[in-house]
Amino acid sequence: MDLPCFSANLRRASRAVSRLYGEEIRKGGVEPAQFTLLAVLARLDEARQGELADMLALDSTTLTRTLGRLEERGWIFSRAGEDRRERWIRLTPRGRRRYEAALPHWQAAQERLREALGEENWAPLLERLVVVARAAEVA
Repeated sequence: MDLPCFSANLRRASRAVSRLYGEEIRKGGVEPAQFTLLAVLARLDEARQGELADMLALDSTTLTRTLGRLEERGWIFSRAGEDRRERWIRLTPRGRRRYEAALPHWQAAQERLREALGEENWAPLLERLVVVARAAEVA
């Protein structure tokens, strides 16, 4: 059934996409939320925890909990910034290896969804999702 509510459809799509990616990414030994953080940190040398929260639209509690799990596994290293409230996060070599091991599984999920959507829908939809996220942040 098609629903007339933007939020309901977006949440439905999000759950379906999360399920698809989760099935693949777990084969690489990480949870989807962990993979997302590892992927962001792999692209950055180091990031402040607040920057990560903003980039991923995560609340502080959820991010702190996920980062804690990654640090327990030795996948990330955190250090205090100049301001005691500030935390800097970076991947450890072990975290980079875990990310690289999970990456092919993420790529498989990307390819499955890209194929299901068709090339003509892939790029425009990705661009529009960025627009939606930005619009919701300022609304």
